[in-house]
Amino acid sequence: MAAALPCGLSILAVILCTWISYRLGLSQGSAGFLYLIFVVVTAFYGGFWQATFVSVIAVAGLDYFFDEPVFSFSVSRLVDWVELGAFEFTALVISELSNRAQLRASEAIAERRDTERLYQTARRLLLLENPGEPGNQVPLLVQETFELSGVVVFDALSARIYESGDPVHVAVERVRDAFFRDEDTFDSGLETWFCALRVGIRPVGALALCGTQMRELSATTLASLVAIALERAHVLDKQYHAEAARQAEQLRSAVLDSLAHQFKTPLTVIRTASSGLPAAGGLCEAQTELVSLIDQEARKLNELASRLVSAPNLDSVEFEGEPEPLILSRLMKTTLEEFAAADRGRFHMLVPAQELPVFANRELVLTALAQLADNALKYSAPESGIDVRFAMKENSVILSVRSQGLVVSNADRERIFERFYRAPGARDVSSGTGLGLSIVKAIAANQRGNVWAEGEPGYGTVFSLSLPGVSGIA
Repeated sequence: MAAALPCGLSILAVILCTWISYRLGLSQGSAGFLYLIFVVVTAFYGGFWQATFVSVIAVAGLDYFFDEPVFSFSVSRLVDWVELGAFEFTALVISELSNRAQLRASEAIAERRDTERLYQTARRLLLLENPGEPGNQVPLLVQETFELSGVVVFDALSARIYESGDPVHVAVERVRDAFFRDEDTFDSGLETWFCALRVGIRPVGALALCGTQMRELSATTLASLVAIALERAHVLDKQYHAEAARQAEQLRSAVLDSLAHQFKTPLTVIRTASSGLPAAGGLCEAQTELVSLIDQEARKLNELASRLVSAPNLDSVEFEGEPEPLILSRLMKTTLEEFAAADRGRFHMLVPAQELPVFANRELVLTALAQLADNALKYSAPESGIDVRFAMKENSVILSVRSQGLVVSNADRERIFERFYRAPGARDVSSGTGLGLSIVKAIAANQRGNVWAEGEPGYGTVFSLSLPGVSGIA
């Protein structure tokens, strides 16, 4: 009823205008101009078809009241068709302009509404109480703000899908495709936007907006806001875990430092007592040998305690050793001299004719070499040979310790250098603290070198230590 109101009012206006124009004796041209005004008004408010009906009524009024002979219809004349054509052309132009104006007005209103909602969404995303867990908050926030039937968010980092509302089942299945294709599409049948979530040019997930006819610009902008929220959550989560790991590392270092100092006190007493027994005399040869063994092992424990005390300092920026040119093979020979004769005899060294010196701290390198040698003895087959080789590559000297026995798996090649980590097979072969290789890695990094492990299936493991040569120091 309301839609036909412009047409009805215009017809009444045409009838009233016809009666007034006839009583006042106006000409056909004056009456036709008045009729044209009503056609324009009807086309603007009611559309083309209502204006067409008013045009027919207006032409009939002109023909009946103003064209000779008066009070008779004669629509066969050319002038009547010209009048109708003029009215129809005017109605068509005005209705088209009116439709365009209304469309632009509705688009402007929708754009302003979407802009306000985008601003509100960005504000609420920044004010999330727990941004580290966006999965259950972001979809609900977007759905409430934009009044959608459902929202689906795919987080590629965790490979999880989060839903809110009542999304279309197909949307849940297709949201991953938007991520893998890295494209934005609109399904008019489902009234759903599928948008890739990007941080820069890198896709990090996908978003499905169900039950909406929003413009592409609004959908992609909303996807960017959601991507930023996910990335922010991931960064905060990484910071949280990094801070927790740092605090745990500080606690472990403090415990190690305390234990190491406590070990050194009784070890000092043991070494003092074992050194005083031979001086007291009265010991047989077997007793003297046992006392010497006690003193030797107590000295090793004291060195190990000293390494535990210095281990936390290797991660400190303030720790700086005094570097000097060193021959790595000579340091390895010095290291092996500290081992028992039986253990020392298992090592077979292959030294090149010309060896490039390394520029490093002597005490730190000796500590690293001792850890590698001790590690080879512990986890190799009893009485098997251990090969130690030296090679030069790209201004670096590489020391390789190859032993037969435990084979390090590919999954553990990196983890065995983590502090306190021990490979599953290593626990059954020998006891340990899981600190030795982490100390070697810290020393290598401190001396601008590198350390790595390679497993040889069916044989054993090769540990390699690389240090920069003197000619490679910038």
